[in-house]
Amino acid sequence: MSRLIVFTGGGTAGHVYPGLAVIEKLQEEDPGIEVIWMGSSGGMEKALVEEAGVRFIGVPSGKLRRYFSLKNISDLFRITAGFFKSVSILKKLKPGLIFSKGGFVSVPPVIAGGFLKIPVISHESDVTPGLATRINSRFSEKILTAYPVTAKYLSGLNTETAGNPVRSSIRKADAVKGRSWAQAGERPIILILGGSQGALQINLLIQEIAGRLAEKYTVVHQMGSLTYKASETENYITKEFIKDELPDIIAAADLVISRAGASALWEFSALSKPMILIPLGTAGSRGDQILNAEIFSEAGAAEVLSGEVQAGELLKLIENIMSNDSRRNVMSEKSGAMSAGDPAVLIAKKILERIE
Repeated sequence: MSRLIVFTGGGTAGHVYPGLAVIEKLQEEDPGIEVIWMGSSGGMEKALVEEAGVRFIGVPSGKLRRYFSLKNISDLFRITAGFFKSVSILKKLKPGLIFSKGGFVSVPPVIAGGFLKIPVISHESDVTPGLATRINSRFSEKILTAYPVTAKYLSGLNTETAGNPVRSSIRKADAVKGRSWAQAGERPIILILGGSQGALQINLLIQEIAGRLAEKYTVVHQMGSLTYKASETENYITKEFIKDELPDIIAAADLVISRAGASALWEFSALSKPMILIPLGTAGSRGDQILNAEIFSEAGAAEVLSGEVQAGELLKLIENIMSNDSRRNVMSEKSGAMSAGDPAVLIAKKILERIE
């Protein structure tokens, strides 16, 4: 069997970083493995993949929507074009396997792989499978899931629990470097993240209470480019996007406040971070973040605030956690237990076993 593996997926960093984590482990296990990533021609994944030293091939892609929109018509044509382009590319490459990390950009390559009888393994990060995974599952010989409960949503299909891969830069993060970057001194650090694109709700809440928080803590806030605002408050650091330094800053944080994207949760967990989660609601998603947050809340690793969250409510919860070392330590312990082992290693081995 060919020792070329095609990875596909994208749309958000949460679909790319876990795939890169698996690639890293694959190449450690077998330096002879060749990897190519297929993604959207105009997607954000191209820069992340190429920066990691992985060859990238772009294909047309359209967004998958569960609701009626005229854009569904034009995007259907893009998906169809992506399918035919993927068939042409895959015929030339002749890969031994396709690994899908999900997102709407993965659908054309996966369907093309199924059409060409190329083995496909898909991975689902969330508790419930997204529309892309539901489509891809019909062309996949195995679907790897982060949580055992996900299997019930893919009834009758070949599923296996593998966890969510976390990049090694997270696991090797240096808290001392993170504290130095934040110039925190002896002050506790609170890290606020809204995902790679930012989160307006979280940004507005934090802006209301930033002054109060900065009296006691060093606050590091990744705001995203759409609503970025430079800080004029001492001990309150705002950034549009934190890239290379982020693993070290997560390692240094005493508390993380975030949305509940699957990949982010496992990165926080890999560093045993207590969390306050404010998941994206059903108005802006299928509700996957709510279920992700519930998993970590039930485990004792996170506190969850949903719906119309008030700034005072968030401030009170932050102060309760930060003033109670015992509570925070228990949350940290429970958080670390959620990501025991290394899913990237497990998935890499499964891929190698299949192509051999």
